[in-house]
Amino acid sequence: MNCWTISEYAGDATPDKMQRLLSRAVWDADAVRDDIRQITVQQLGTSEAMLVVDETGDIKKGTKTVGVQRQYTGTAGRIENAQVGVFLTYATTAGHTLIDRALYLPRNWTDDPARCAAAGVPDDTAFATKPALATRMIGRALDGGA
Repeated sequence: MNCWTISEYAGDATPDKMQRLLSRAVWDADAVRDDIRQITVQQLGTSEAMLVVDETGDIKKGTKTVGVQRQYTGTAGRIENAQVGVFLTYATTAGHTLIDRALYLPRNWTDDPARCAAAGVPDDTAFATKPALATRMIGRALDGGA
């Protein structure tokens, strides 16, 4: 899928609006995350809801993409050069949707301030294990009404 495809689906004649949204618009990703969680709980919320944590790796080439290192990823089923994210899904019998995400930054990234700065990683980013990232996301979801 690309901006042309998405724009056509949205009813736009050109991809200009979608390209602006994806490349130049300024927004607060955490505020959007919170809005999505709130809407999800309003639309799908039941006492039977479950929070599902999963990690997914994206195979990458090179070393400059944030968080990339040789690590195990289920995507490939082996150790590969990859970036790994931890994701939280809200699931009910009525449906499911992603409500949170966190990029796993290996210790060799968080222990290298110059590398992090060059990649745009905030100065206050500290190493966290994947279970620690999941715990934070679950806490945010519960605190946010999930």
